[in-house]
Amino acid sequence: MRVMTGLAVLAALVTAGGAGAAPAGRVLLVAPGPHAGERAQEALIDAKPGDTVRFAAGTFAFTTGLSLDVPGVTVEGAGAGRTILDFSGQEGAGEGLMITSSRVLVRNLTVRDTRGDGIKSKGSDRVSFQDLEVEWTGGPKPTNGAYGVYPVSSTNVLIERVTVRGASDAGIYVGQSRNIIVRDSLAEYNVAGIEIENSMHADVSGNTVRNNTGGILVFDLPNLPQMGGHSTRVFGNRVIDNDTPNFAPPGNIVASVPVGTGIMVMANRNVHVFGNTVSGNASAAFLVIAYAQPFDSPGYNPLPRDVVVRGNTVGRNGFAPAFPGGQEIAAAVGGTLPPGLWDGVDRFTTGGREQQEPVHVHFLDVPALSLNLGVAGAPPEKATPAPKPAPAAPPPPEPAPVVLPADQPGLGR
Repeated sequence: MRVMTGLAVLAALVTAGGAGAAPAGRVLLVAPGPHAGERAQEALIDAKPGDTVRFAAGTFAFTTGLSLDVPGVTVEGAGAGRTILDFSGQEGAGEGLMITSSRVLVRNLTVRDTRGDGIKSKGSDRVSFQDLEVEWTGGPKPTNGAYGVYPVSSTNVLIERVTVRGASDAGIYVGQSRNIIVRDSLAEYNVAGIEIENSMHADVSGNTVRNNTGGILVFDLPNLPQMGGHSTRVFGNRVIDNDTPNFAPPGNIVASVPVGTGIMVMANRNVHVFGNTVSGNASAAFLVIAYAQPFDSPGYNPLPRDVVVRGNTVGRNGFAPAFPGGQEIAAAVGGTLPPGLWDGVDRFTTGGREQQEPVHVHFLDVPALSLNLGVAGAPPEKATPAPKPAPAAPPPPEPAPVVLPADQPGLGR
């Protein structure tokens, strides 16, 4: 009989306290070595609410992904770079760690070279990711996993002090979720650094987003269970030198993100972009566009609405636009695009009818250009670039700050 009962010996009763801490429970310690994957999964299955599954320092070699469906559990290591969960020998294309329960905290470890996503939560409430590193060590490649840290269909999401490198879609991605904070993190050498998609009430702040294809993306897409993303604040971030060639697999929506995009808003509503440092992005500092592909999704609106860009520190951007027609447009306006760029789309076709509505894109203190494309899906050669006029309506009020529940795991740590 294998010595798998060692978990019972290593399990110890501990007392947990402090703001956001899990209730008192056991510590299930998992050490590296033979059969580490089986022992780790056994601990995740045996855990009870209030328990901590703790990976010791060292490198763990896994051939399959891990999963957690028990609520109220902390999964932690000895520190990013000290505890390394290595999935380079993973069979199949699953996640490194898949979470389908609530009140979960994952912290203090590195996840490396997963075949699929790094760490994913689905359908979770009060899920927190802290002091993590997720990376693909072979550099940017389309065969890398799509997402580094990936909460989807979740509520009350906290992502902080996380580093992601090499994701073939988005390093930090939050999709179809509500009440989100992404802060004090680093995303580099991904296709998209940080992406908020089809989500409501998100604060993205204090992050460094560099050397990606595109820096920070706020999207809303059709044909998803949750549409109508709104109320996102993007503030206090450093969005610099996003110059990595786009390595997304063909057909992926981010495969169309131009190299050198700083902050991009597509088909989302009430997005406020302020207090960021944006520099060295060759295509555009701020790009606001409609969703341009045909769609058949009742209730979906492909237009960006009530977007406010104000109070940012803007360096040199727009010096080598990589989107179709970009170089010609830049040449027509003096060789460099202004910081703000709007596609000028205010009409779209739905149900066989063309619909028009006010868009209200506010570039309050930087020069901006409208391409005046008019209708969603118009080809770039139809552009008639001109300085963007101010909207007739005043800017909408800034969304309220996101407030997480007092019992959010790890909050205040």
